[in-house]
Amino acid sequence: VDFFTPIVDDPYVFGQIAAANSLSDVYAMGGRPLSALSIVAYPAKGDPETLGEIMRGGLEKMQEAGCALLGGHSIADDEMKFGYAVTGTIDPRRILTNGGARPGDRLVLTKRIGTGVIGTALKRGTAREEDVEAAVESMRTLNRSACEVMLRYPVGGCTDITGFGLLGHAREMAAGSGTTIELDHRQVAFLPGALEYSAQGAIPGGLKNNREFVSCAVTYKSEVSEAVDNLLYDPQTS
Repeated sequence: VDFFTPIVDDPYVFGQIAAANSLSDVYAMGGRPLSALSIVAYPAKGDPETLGEIMRGGLEKMQEAGCALLGGHSIADDEMKFGYAVTGTIDPRRILTNGGARPGDRLVLTKRIGTGVIGTALKRGTAREEDVEAAVESMRTLNRSACEVMLRYPVGGCTDITGFGLLGHAREMAAGSGTTIELDHRQVAFLPGALEYSAQGAIPGGLKNNREFVSCAVTYKSEVSEAVDNLLYDPQTS
């Protein structure tokens, strides 16, 4: 189950991103989503057409995933929230968890990092349109293809990088696996504009929380710029 407040202005796109994000947990375990229930919090006096567009965006992304929307629940709330509870199936002989990393494994990232910083720059009005479009395209792209490719190989463990950021989820994987994960920051791909906005101070609150929580488990073998370091803690979506 996953739901959150709007991170883009377009209600249809918000619905798509929320759906892709909710489906991601199933894909991250090597599963296949089957059904979903929507979770809606919406202002009692809000525009019904806006809500309709959010629902339409989410439904179309669910249909793309081959996941049936069975119903859901809504409440009146002054702050809009939207997401889904998703149920799927998985081969019990091959359930991938974030505790499966082993010495000698390679860590493969399937998307670029930086959605939190870019979202903050968007709220500040400093983000370029093309950079926002690249981040939106990433967030609303299903992780289905990555899952399908992953299952062709002897993968030991997997996780989706969301609110705790790259380092936060790496810490979870390292702790669950009883090992250490080494990252070369030069090999991490960032979304267009993310480094620039990070250097300008477009820092989401979640990034600060992640650094406070995770930094005690992180050591550095070489100097990392502040802009890059921020992005390693940056909260991600889908």
